[in-house]
Amino acid sequence: IPRVTGVQTCALPIFAKALVLALALVGSNAFAPGFQSGFAGTRAVQHTANRRITGPMMGGNEKQLKSRIASVTNTRKITEAMRLVAAAKVRRAQQAVLATRPFSETLQSVFSGLISRLGSESIDLPLLESREVKKVTLVVMSGDRGLCGGYNSFIIKKSEARIKELTEQGIEVELVTVGKKCVGYFAKRDTPVLKAFDMGQAPTADEASKISDMLLASYLAGETDCVEIMYTQFVSLIASNPSVRTMLPLSPSGIEAEGDEVFQLTTKDGQFSVESDSKPPAEAADFPKDMIFEQDPLQILNAILPLYINGQMLRMLQESVASELAARMQAMQAASDNAKTLKTDLSREYNRARQAAVTQQIMEIVAGASAATE
Repeated sequence: IPRVTGVQTCALPIFAKALVLALALVGSNAFAPGFQSGFAGTRAVQHTANRRITGPMMGGNEKQLKSRIASVTNTRKITEAMRLVAAAKVRRAQQAVLATRPFSETLQSVFSGLISRLGSESIDLPLLESREVKKVTLVVMSGDRGLCGGYNSFIIKKSEARIKELTEQGIEVELVTVGKKCVGYFAKRDTPVLKAFDMGQAPTADEASKISDMLLASYLAGETDCVEIMYTQFVSLIASNPSVRTMLPLSPSGIEAEGDEVFQLTTKDGQFSVESDSKPPAEAADFPKDMIFEQDPLQILNAILPLYINGQMLRMLQESVASELAARMQAMQAASDNAKTLKTDLSREYNRARQAAVTQQIMEIVAGASAATE
């Protein structure tokens, strides 16, 4: 008795019928007759072939698709982990801001109290003296790394616009860069860079003091007439505001009326959210009129102002880092969502390719069995 793939000729009708039934169970859109309609293997296979030929044959690339699915899955795990790491760092940054708030409030209170005590007396302090602006020192704060959406590009574009605006007014501009991204960008531009600092992921008081001391020395020596800070103000997890702030010269009224607003990262309904906490300006310290100071109040103010500048510099560094981490969270969330969508599309394509390959194999087996019986 002749044999075809190890099956006897007398068993071919039953074997072919089982293959056609398997084709129907796989989920093929091809026509497959049932047991009650009688066996019509040859016609069913021919009808299936006609249906498949009209569309693209996707068999043969299952291995490549499976490899891409595994790659996309691993990428999504990495982006999701990076999002959670950024969220943890945002919480640490918030704790650092909250830890420095009592010092800032006390400093503001003492400053306001001393200003009130001096009353109408003229305040002659170098840091409060306004000059004719001929040269501006622009401090630009960016991140050290990428993968944070448009965070770095936004602050660089804002800085470029400010440099162009000052240059058109005939004012000389020099830069102090904080963060590797703006260092790499402005190193290839015409605007001179006075000094460069790294941003890091957890700014400290020592780092802020190095920057502010250098700026204070330059201002007091008359090397610059104004110091402006370009930083990113933290608004929410999905929004940040590149801002410019005049650091030197200081304005007494600005210090007295300066409030505080802290954004805290929380969870709500299983999702990250931000809650804001606004604080009014600190009340002025009450110094009795009969109180005698060992030092002149102006000397005390002159000693307090550098501490205030250090505190504000640290606060702006912390806000910039928080904005960068929030931007990274959103970028990694978008990458994870895109990876999930891509994995779904690739899985569907893989299933269609596998179905096409199974259908083709069944067609070949049934056609070979039919040819053997004739």
